[in-house]
Amino acid sequence: MASASYDARRGELTTYFDRTAVEAWSRLTSDAPVSKVRATVRAGRDAMRGTLLSWLPADMTGLRLLDAGCGTGALSVEAAKRGAEVVAIDVSPTLIGLARERLPAIAGAGRIDFRVGDMLDPVLGRFDHVVAMDSLIHYRAADIARALARLAERTDNSVLFTVAPRTALLTVMHAAGKLFPRGDRSPAIVPVTERGLKRRIAAERALDGFAWAQSHRVNSGFYLSNAVALTRSASR
Repeated sequence: MASASYDARRGELTTYFDRTAVEAWSRLTSDAPVSKVRATVRAGRDAMRGTLLSWLPADMTGLRLLDAGCGTGALSVEAAKRGAEVVAIDVSPTLIGLARERLPAIAGAGRIDFRVGDMLDPVLGRFDHVVAMDSLIHYRAADIARALARLAERTDNSVLFTVAPRTALLTVMHAAGKLFPRGDRSPAIVPVTERGLKRRIAAERALDGFAWAQSHRVNSGFYLSNAVALTRSASR
């Protein structure tokens, strides 16, 4: 069961992405001109998406992927082009609508099932891989670890996710609330330390079969995020 703090923050994110900043995120996730600040965020997101995709198999034919917090679906499309059966879920009906509108023709066996809802919903079924790109960065470390445990219970190979690293600059930036203009500023990003997150993950029994395989930080102007790969041991 998700915690009350997880549920409360998810509600805030739904309001933000579905009402407050629809236009800003629509432009950010497209090729439309954006400000210099948002251009650095766009470049950082592109780089992070490339990192996460590089940790997935080049041929995903027959594999099932959960894109947890898919936004407008860019990562889902790339995975489907590799042959994956993708379940792409997001809390925002508006972003899912944009994802469906932007969906290109995909040759081969790959397909995408876009859904609105909670990425932790067990009804979504089992997966070979899960990717949560920048969808956990608004949660406390304890809630992140619990969410990873819920996802891991239904994942056979890897859980790839990103967190906001606790650096002096990022802490000051978000304390000052200057990532975006006040009118469309997102709910606070919660920086976490690697040591603290590893401790939380180690305490989750559902993650006992997973190893912290690799991590990679992307720093692009106003975008700073750390990717982590948890992989299930072959002995399972």
